[in-house]
Amino acid sequence: MLKFVLLVNKQGQTRVSQYYEYVPVEERVTTEADIVRKCLARSEDACSFMEYKNFKIVFRRYASLYFIIGVDNTENELSVLEFIHNIVETFDRYFESVCELDIMFNIDKAHMILDEMIMNGQIVETNKNRVLAPVAVLEKASK
Repeated sequence: MLKFVLLVNKQGQTRVSQYYEYVPVEERVTTEADIVRKCLARSEDACSFMEYKNFKIVFRRYASLYFIIGVDNTENELSVLEFIHNIVETFDRYFESVCELDIMFNIDKAHMILDEMIMNGQIVETNKNRVLAPVAVLEKASK
């Protein structure tokens, strides 16, 4: 089960933060800061998985953004790493080569895309066309 998804830039600023189980805000802030610091400190050659408290962290850097997912100990790290790649490809298709500014200026769309892919900490959809269809409908309705 996924516990959270974080999108963080190279300076350590969180751009997207989505949790799938309740964590008090104070604990979120300290946990995020600690996780981000550890991810940013790792070299490019280091493994993309690490243990943190009672869960695992899977992360990957794409351009200027780090995609970080916290999972419980039963999840397969390689499948989560592949899922991160799927998220990036979906964002790329929607934003046409996604960058940090796309996420910042369209935070609602980024959350909608993640909501279509993940529900209650479970991956429910990986097909890019199905994920982006509701976003396209809402965009068409708003015009």
